[in-house]
Amino acid sequence: MTVWNHIQPDYAANIWNEALNKRLGTQGLDLPEILVEIERRGLSFDELLAIPEQDDWIYSDGKSTSCVVFILEMFKAAGLFDPIARSIQVTEFTIKDAYTLKLFENNSSRLPKWCNDGDIVKLPFCQILGKYRMELPEYNTMNPYPHMNERCPSLPPKYSRPKNC
Repeated sequence: MTVWNHIQPDYAANIWNEALNKRLGTQGLDLPEILVEIERRGLSFDELLAIPEQDDWIYSDGKSTSCVVFILEMFKAAGLFDPIARSIQVTEFTIKDAYTLKLFENNSSRLPKWCNDGDIVKLPFCQILGKYRMELPEYNTMNPYPHMNERCPSLPPKYSRPKNC
């Protein structure tokens, strides 16, 4: 990161400096200044990176979101996370976190007939497009809970994490 900060400082500022400043509650610090600040506070860089993204943070170029976060923000605004919505930061969710949420109707008999027509293994959801069938392990199995996904270690591609995390 420090090398990139010297080679492409504008790009580095856009990629991580602003987000790291948000986590520190500071503004305009570049990477070396951020490193000095975390040292002053007695934090490690890993601890800084682990501070959860907040849904209400707005960056210089607008909100930072992905497709799945956009959908989950709509779910949150629609009340699907009530009464714990204030303690859920959907910006911390991965795609797997989204589809494992126990928010979906659990009655595959209500799916249109064409959803699983001719399939040997019936899916509990309707895949509308695509040549290949999606497999969604643990689909619709996890109830939302306060501070969900804010302290859960996970690494791609499986995003495995400890039980009850």
